[in-house]
Amino acid sequence: MTVRAVELPQLRMPYPLRVNPYLSALHEESEDWAREMGMLGGDNGRSARRAIWTRSTFHAMTVDQLTAWTLPDASLADLRLNHRFNVWALAWDDYFASAFKQTGDLPGALVFTDRLHAFLRPEYGARLPEPTNAVERGIADLQQRLFPPRLAHWRREFNRALARYIDAGVEELANSRSGRIPHLIDYAPFRRESFAAYTAPYSVELATGARIPEQIRHCRTVRALLDAFMDFMGLANDIASYEREVHEERDVNNLVLVVGTSLGISLRDAVPAALHLVNARLRDFEHLRQSELPLLVQRSGLHHDERAELETWLRGACGFLSGLHAWYTGAPRYASSDVSFQE
Repeated sequence: MTVRAVELPQLRMPYPLRVNPYLSALHEESEDWAREMGMLGGDNGRSARRAIWTRSTFHAMTVDQLTAWTLPDASLADLRLNHRFNVWALAWDDYFASAFKQTGDLPGALVFTDRLHAFLRPEYGARLPEPTNAVERGIADLQQRLFPPRLAHWRREFNRALARYIDAGVEELANSRSGRIPHLIDYAPFRRESFAAYTAPYSVELATGARIPEQIRHCRTVRALLDAFMDFMGLANDIASYEREVHEERDVNNLVLVVGTSLGISLRDAVPAALHLVNARLRDFEHLRQSELPLLVQRSGLHHDERAELETWLRGACGFLSGLHAWYTGAPRYASSDVSFQE
C-alpha cells in the first residue's frame, strides 16, 4: 500500500505564503552556479564531469522557488547565497543516495563524509583540500561565501550544523543496510540533523538581518520553540517524500515507517498518525510563539530594539515554514507521493 491510497487529514499551515520579489532574477541565473560546480550535465547524458542532475531534472526541482518562498524578506545578494546553499544540500542528498544508499556502500560513504569534514573549517581563509567531485566543489566554494562579516558567529555554528547533516547521512545508510527502523522517541531529534534543519535559523538570520537576542537565546522556551520549528521541516518532508524515499530508494528513515513500527500499526493508520504528529509540532511552535515567548520577553526585560529584532526573526521563521509547505506541495520532486496538503 502506498501513501496515495490513504485518505489524509490536512497538514496545517496558518501562515500565508510570501514570495521574495527577486524570484524572477533568481530564476534567470538558477543553473549558473550548479553548472559551474559540475552538478549539471546535458539532457543527453554527456558531461565532462560526473554530473548529479540533467538540466531538466534540476529545473524540475524548482530550487529557485524554494529559496524565494522560504526567504521572502532577503536581499538579492542574500537570496543568491541561500540559493547556492539549497542547491548544494540537494546535490549532497541526491549524490549520497545514488552513490551510497542505492549501492549499500557504507565504507565508501564513510570516506566521502570524512573528506567533506575537511572542508568545514571554522577559521576564515583556511586552506581546504582540492575538490574531487561536484559536492566537494560546491562546499569549498560556499565556505568562501557563507560567512558575511555581520554574521561572524555563523562560522562555527553553521559548519557544526553542516557536519551534523552529513554525519546523519551515514547513520541513515547504516540503518537501511541493517533494516533497522529508528524508534519514534529517538527519531525527531535525529531528523533535525538529517534534514539540515539546524541551518535554518541561520538562514532566517541572513534573510532578515535579525537574530534571537542573546539574553534569551538559550532559555528553555526558545530552545523548545526552535525544536518545534525544526521538527516541522523534516517531519513534514517525510510525508511529502515517502514514495520516493521508501519505495524508490528503499530507505527506512521516514516518519511513516517509524510511527508504524514503533506503535505496531498498519500504513493506513500510520500515515494519518504521522500527519497528526507534524500538525502537533506546528501547534507547539504557535503556542510557544504566541503564549510563552511574550512572558519570557517581559520577564527578561528586553529593550525595545531587541524586541523588534525578535519579532522580525519570528516573522521570517513563519515565512520559512510557509515557503517549505508550499514547495513540498508543489515541487515535482515530491509529486510522486500524490499527497494533497491544504492550507
